[in-house]
Formats: sequence, C-alpha cells, structure tokens
Amino acid sequence: MPIISSIAGWFLRKRYHQIALFMDYPFEVQNEVFENLLRRAEDTEWGSKYGYSEINSLKTYQERVPISTYEDIAPYVDRLLKGEHNLLWPSETRWFAKSSGTTNAKSKFIPVTEDSLNDCHYKGGKDMFALYLHKNPDSEFLNGKNIAVAGSSRLAEGNGYYVGDLSAILMSNLPLWAQFTNSPNMQISLMSDWSKKVDMIVENTLQEDIRAISGVPSWMLVILQRALEVSGKRYIHEIWPQFELIIHGGVSFAPYAERFKQILSPKVNYQEVYNASEGFMAIQDSGDSADLLLMLDYGIFYEFIPMTEFGKDKPQVVGLEGVELGVNYAIIISTNAGLWRYMIGDTVIFTNLKPYRIRISGRTKSFINVVGEELIVDNAEQALQQACNKTGAVVEEFHVAPLVANSNNKTCHQWVIEFVKEPADLGFFAEVLDNALKAINSDYEAKRFHNIVLDQIQLHTARQGTFLRWLQSKGKLGGQNKVPRLSPERKVMEELLQIMNSNQ
Repeated sequence: MPIISSIAGWFLRKRYHQIALFMDYPFEVQNEVFENLLRRAEDTEWGSKYGYSEINSLKTYQERVPISTYEDIAPYVDRLLKGEHNLLWPSETRWFAKSSGTTNAKSKFIPVTEDSLNDCHYKGGKDMFALYLHKNPDSEFLNGKNIAVAGSSRLAEGNGYYVGDLSAILMSNLPLWAQFTNSPNMQISLMSDWSKKVDMIVENTLQEDIRAISGVPSWMLVILQRALEVSGKRYIHEIWPQFELIIHGGVSFAPYAERFKQILSPKVNYQEVYNASEGFMAIQDSGDSADLLLMLDYGIFYEFIPMTEFGKDKPQVVGLEGVELGVNYAIIISTNAGLWRYMIGDTVIFTNLKPYRIRISGRTKSFINVVGEELIVDNAEQALQQACNKTGAVVEEFHVAPLVANSNNKTCHQWVIEFVKEPADLGFFAEVLDNALKAINSDYEAKRFHNIVLDQIQLHTARQGTFLRWLQSKGKLGGQNKVPRLSPERKVMEELLQIMNSNQ
C-alpha cells in the first residue's frame, strides 16, 4: 500500500502544476475549451443546426445558440435513449444520470459521455486529492481507505445504455486507482435499502484503516454515528486512529459543522466539492477558506446570467472575463457531454477573481421574492448559523416558504426547522434569525420595516426524522438527495406540515 500510495501521490502532485496554469491563464484555457467543444461537435445534429463550423467568436455563439433547459434537450435525450447517435455529442452516449424531474417529466436523464466521465468527473476526483495534498504535503491519507457514500440504486440497463444515479455511474466505471482506495465494495455501496446499507458499510469498515469519507453531510453523519453506536466508542478516532479528511458536497456544510466537531478530532480537515450530474465544476483549494476554485480545464465552458437579469426574454450574459465580485449569477454551461448553453439551475457568487473562486449561493428556483425581498439560500444559511452561534442551538434540517397574506395573516416567511439541540427560547431564536437576515440582505431589511410589507418570521419546530420521512415519501433516501432549503411555492412546506401534524 505505501508504495502504491507514494506513486499515486507523485502523479497527483504533478497535476497541481497544470491546475496552477489555468489559475494563471484562465481566459486562454477557457477559450481553448470553447474552441475544442465547437470543433468536436460541429458535425453533430445540434452542431449542424446552429452552424458550429461557422462560429468563430463567443458573440456569434451567443447570437446563434439559445440558452437551454432540460425541456429543450429532452427530445434529443429521448432519441439517444432509443439508440440514436451523433445528436448532441459525436461519441456514443452510453450513460444517463437520473435526477429529479421537471414540470414536464418525472425524471431528468442527463447525458454522461466517455469524455465527460474521464475528462471531467474522474479528473475532478483526482484533482480534489491533488489540491488537498498541495495544502497538506505531509498527509498520509492515501495509505488508507476512503468510505464513498454513494447513491441508492444500481444502473438499469436499456437499449445499449445505462441509467442511474451519477454516483452509480461513477462507481460502476471506477478506474483501478479509485477501486483500490474505496471501501466497502461496490455491491454494498450501491445497495438500495439504506437501513441495511448503513449497517453493512459500518460492519465492513470497522476493521479497515479508514482515513477519509466523502458524500453529502447528512448521510455521512448517519454512517459515522452508526459506527460509534456499533463500536461503543465516543469519537471516530477511537475507531479509525488515522482518520483525517471529510470530503463533502451537495448541500451547505454549515448546518452540520457542529455535529461533526462533536465526534471528530480537531485535526480533521474538510474539503468541499461541487460535482453535479452535469459536470464536476469546483473544488475547495484552501483550508483557510470555504470558497471553491472554479475548475477551467474539464471540458466545460462557462457563462453567467446576473440574477437581476434572470427571467428576461433577452438577459445579459457574461463570460468569465465579465463577472464581478459579490453578484449572484445563474450558471450556463456548454460541455463535453453535449449540453449547450445549458442552465443547470444553480447560482453562485464570485468571491475572488485571481484565481476564480466561487461560493454556491442557491438555486434559480430556490429563492423567495414575493415582495421584493430577494432571499437566497446563502442568506438563509448564514443567518441560521448566526442564530445558532448566539443561542447554542444545533440545526439538523430546515425549509422556508412564503406565506402570502389573507384575512387571517400578513405575508411572512414560514420556517420549519428540525433541531438536534433546540434553543432555550424559540422566540429569541426567531428574533436573532430575523435580525441576521436584515443585516445580510438589505432588500429583506427594507421589506421588514415596521412589518408593513413583510411580517415577522413564523417558526415551526419539527420532530427528529421529519425531513427523512419526507425524503422517504418521495423515494429519495440516501445519495445526493435532500430537501430544498428555500422554495417560492408551498408544496414542500405543506407536505412537511402534514408529516408534522401526523406525528402529533
């Protein structure tokens, strides 16, 4: 193991010099990605339709190719699933990452090509280790094993293609180096029954030399706490003495940070990644900051729509060179999976321009703006953390939705919070939360003035397991699944309240 890990470490450290290159020359690297994408796809049906062979500038590309959503590419995906080729990307598309649906379909099937698998997703997996080793040169985590908390379904085979969670696609095609470092085996990792799966993961790793765990924070906590229960230990280092790294993504880590600290050594390091079905996009490259380095050489070309322009018929769209600090942007990507000017639904804020670092601020559909308050997920998570810090509370999950005025109430924001540790005074907690939101978001503060436009927060506490019951009711236990933090509609809120009432 030490010999293999030293070889792997050498290759990973060598890769850092290439990362440094795009950090120094971001525009040149992105222009090269842009040109390569167009040349590769010019003879596809999509490329022929929009005249890719004649496009020689970003301006022409933006004029010819419309911004797309899943509804726009769904007819092409349907044809790919029926065995057609060379529609969106020249190579055969054999894998489709299944994710939650849209207004027109129960599920989305995001194309995953061999190019995107190797040059994007797996490259990102290697780079998160390369960046970690650069910041922690004395680390020996490669000498042990990593628990990868994958999704809950195996790949379903169709007409020469495979459909499943992105994690199932990744694990079913893992390169040798990754298979060697992961534990437990794939059969256990992809079990569909999460209650059995958690027990099997713990049973098969307690005697292993586990040094890292990766996945969504909530599900990693379930596994770590189960390991403590089974072993009878109080801290993870009593089970795995060399444990040193938490790799997380999918949701904000802030609500879970305190619970991880309670069971882990202070020496444990944390690294966030931004890996979606559509592509691997960013990695935390510094232990001193939670910001994520935007990865520019993965076959993804980036554009951004300021959220002040979002929803307009002809919104302003900027390339990387046009972004500004502190502005909330919707991401538009063109990729080596055959997604073209595709709106993935995530929003980001740039925190640094040399190199380009981002913070995920929410979803284009996960913000509340019923009276002009423009509340985004990032605002809510920051304010919630401040309220927890001031009151000693610990939050498990939360959801926010607007409650529009009627004869019985004024318009307000309704919060459902599942606490691990409730505050001594819920009224004071709500007051601190409200004041934090005012300090963070000036639009919210203006609308809350004297309760004239927006009334004070309406806070409901949920019993332990409420959010898990909601996920279970949707068949979404485990993997990357989570309850949306904010919603402009009340569907999720009403379903949570119904579960809460049934618990009484």
